[in-house]
Amino acid sequence: MSTDSLTEAIEELPLVDHHVHGALRGDVDRAGLELMLTESDRPIPPWMTQFDSQVGFAVRRWCAPVLGLDPHASPEAYLARRGELGTAEVTRRLLTASGIDHYLLETGYKGEEILGIDGMARASGRRVDEVIRLEAVLEDVARGGVAAADLPERFRETLARRTADAVGLKSIVAYRFGFDFDPERPTDAEVAAAAGQWLAQCEKTGEVRVTDPVLLRFGLWSGVDRGLPIQLHAGYGDPDVELHRCDPLLLTRFIKSVRPHGVDLLLLHCYPFQRNAGYLAQVFPHVYFDVGLGVNYTGMRSDAVVAESLELAPFAKILFSSDAWGPPELHHLGALLWRRGMLRTLAPWVESGEWAVDDAIRVARMIGRDNARRVYGLADGA
Repeated sequence: MSTDSLTEAIEELPLVDHHVHGALRGDVDRAGLELMLTESDRPIPPWMTQFDSQVGFAVRRWCAPVLGLDPHASPEAYLARRGELGTAEVTRRLLTASGIDHYLLETGYKGEEILGIDGMARASGRRVDEVIRLEAVLEDVARGGVAAADLPERFRETLARRTADAVGLKSIVAYRFGFDFDPERPTDAEVAAAAGQWLAQCEKTGEVRVTDPVLLRFGLWSGVDRGLPIQLHAGYGDPDVELHRCDPLLLTRFIKSVRPHGVDLLLLHCYPFQRNAGYLAQVFPHVYFDVGLGVNYTGMRSDAVVAESLELAPFAKILFSSDAWGPPELHHLGALLWRRGMLRTLAPWVESGEWAVDDAIRVARMIGRDNARRVYGLADGA
């Protein structure tokens, strides 16, 4: 059976990237770009290059032609061409070529280095909505000056104000503690006691970074009360993560506790736990997941990651994201590799007669666009 219509539908699908960060504001040299082509925040040894990795090869294969180079251009030629075009033009080309039609932008990480809502809208020519990071709001409350006893109410008021136009929330509890936290809601008295210790530590060290599990739980439950969909980073990430504590299965009791509140939970990226996330999305009606971050960094092997995401969960429970931050190459590759993975997974199913082509097209549209529109309440046609 011909899969031409499936190929066309996937290639032309206007994607909703339900979790993404801004593209770089300014120029970056080779060392800076290479450091952004890895989740590591540690110096790259002088005897290696990130261009010798799955994501590095993907940049040279798929991003080089968008910048006017032959596929597989050398790193030196690629970087020279990047410099010739300038950051703004590189960003415009790569975002436009991605076919992403709507960005849900998480703005809580190093916002001074990347484009914000308006900047991404101008660079891409597409709609951009905001996702608010819970921990960033809590840290802003601390920086603004607050007594420990007043922190619970001040945070709730600030969160309500900051999320007035947001479409979702995000938590990095996986980074700051892990998913093996007590799932119960803390009392305001417990929060105030933890806040007293935290604020004293912030004043002593000059660093405002929330890691206390009571405060992290308070942020999560305040997010539940806010009623917006909550994204939770799961699995692979930078060295802050203790990966064995970021398996989404550890969230099971919290997931059960949230269910009566009618709030959707979205497990982000999940690699190498995508099958565990698929299980949770199957058995809990309010759980969704994506494999975004893992797709970019597995490059040529990303087909397998995409295929595994389709094994168990109902297709209405899977979303597309790139989780790109910084280099617009990651925004472009997130979309391109996901499209390719979907096509290479679905086409053999159609060709073998296991699936009808119309069903395959419908599933691709659900995951790439329609599920996000439903979960986040995005306007039709956006």
